[in-house]
Amino acid sequence: MNTPRSENLNMPLILAIVGVATIGGFMFGYDSGVINGTQDGLRSTFGLTELSLGITVSALLPGCAVGAFLAGRLADVWGRRRVMLIAAALFVLSAFAAGAAQSATMMIVARFAAGIGVGAASVLSPAYISEVTPAHIRGRLSSVQQVMIIAGLTGAFLANYFLAITAGKSTAVLWWQFPAWRWMFWMQMLPASVFLLTLLLIPESPRYLVARGRLDDARSVLARLFGAEAADTKLADIRRSISADHTPRLSDLVDRATGKLRGIVWVGVGLATLQQLVGINVVFYYGAVLWQAVGFSEADSLKINVLSGSLSVAACLLTIVLIDRLGRKPLLLTGSVGMTVMLGGMTVALASGAFVAGKLQLTQQMALLALVSANLYVIFFNLSWGPVMWVMLGEMFPNQIRGSGLAVSGAAQWITNFLISGSFPWLARFVGLPVTYGFYAACACLSILFVARAVHETRGTELEDMVG
Repeated sequence: MNTPRSENLNMPLILAIVGVATIGGFMFGYDSGVINGTQDGLRSTFGLTELSLGITVSALLPGCAVGAFLAGRLADVWGRRRVMLIAAALFVLSAFAAGAAQSATMMIVARFAAGIGVGAASVLSPAYISEVTPAHIRGRLSSVQQVMIIAGLTGAFLANYFLAITAGKSTAVLWWQFPAWRWMFWMQMLPASVFLLTLLLIPESPRYLVARGRLDDARSVLARLFGAEAADTKLADIRRSISADHTPRLSDLVDRATGKLRGIVWVGVGLATLQQLVGINVVFYYGAVLWQAVGFSEADSLKINVLSGSLSVAACLLTIVLIDRLGRKPLLLTGSVGMTVMLGGMTVALASGAFVAGKLQLTQQMALLALVSANLYVIFFNLSWGPVMWVMLGEMFPNQIRGSGLAVSGAAQWITNFLISGSFPWLARFVGLPVTYGFYAACACLSILFVARAVHETRGTELEDMVG
């Protein structure tokens, strides 16, 4: 299908849609990061043990898996925008409930509900963007999602810091006789409300409208996006790509001829799980713990985390520039090779250490190797698998199975995130950091083979021409 001429594109509307949709990415990051500043308050207020604190903190991730699966399915029934509105409402309500929680059980329920919103936003924001943007700039616009995720994490850290400093500490009373840690959750209601209100201003995905038989509405949206001249052509191509005998459903993931799950679904699940198996969230969730374990001071460990976050943003911005020029597959391969080497460097550095008074001590050279390898690893990840995986999940599935494919792949991604993040403290203590990071390096090496053999380039391909 021919791409609409650039002069016919309504770029202000397209950019506005991308801006609104990626607030979902910001909320993704914010909800993931806000819990970090509240743990002292949760522990003292509810009398939590280490085990119960871990359950409370990690309650978000199972909710994410549920949200990703449900959102992918419901988006085919209720529409992309309507499900994102539900996710935005969950962000608002869960933030209020978490701040007002009077028991650990209420906090767990609130965080699980927040996770449903995060999971929904994680799969629907990039999918929605891919469905309303032209193919030749789809990759760079979808990549903005990863920048906003990191911006959300940073925003949560800064808000928590401001509130704790203003009160004196996170458990101290701030405004209206409520402690600062409660305000950390309530502060999240501001961007969540912006997300909710701005979603009311953008149109529904034309692909969904066609699937529901609302052809006049779809033509109107396409005309606003790509111009009246291109609207009828794109409408015909979308109709061709969607089955006429039934609306999209989960069973469409099975190939009718063979009775087996379609190959493209396995590729989506592979991309989603490998993105987490390389251990990236261990760096973000446990970075300070890792660096203190190998001899850095607490202050230096926090500075290293800030450095990693800054490098992540810079790498994502470079991806935005490169993704529609070089393509998705070259970036994934580059990232896989780079991560394999850097994780290998970290494994070698950690294996060289010796335990002194219960802490792993590295020589100055090995500590430097670990530090440089870790930060280069972060760069390679955010140049490739970080944003590109979400871009590909949003665009690689044919129109008929996009919602269902996202449901399965998104759930797999969050389940793997939960398993990797939850297993790290146990692995680090009982198996050891060298073996743990060696496993992540082996998964990164596996990702090279997976991309080379299973992943097909989607750069410049119209969504109606995706096969699977």
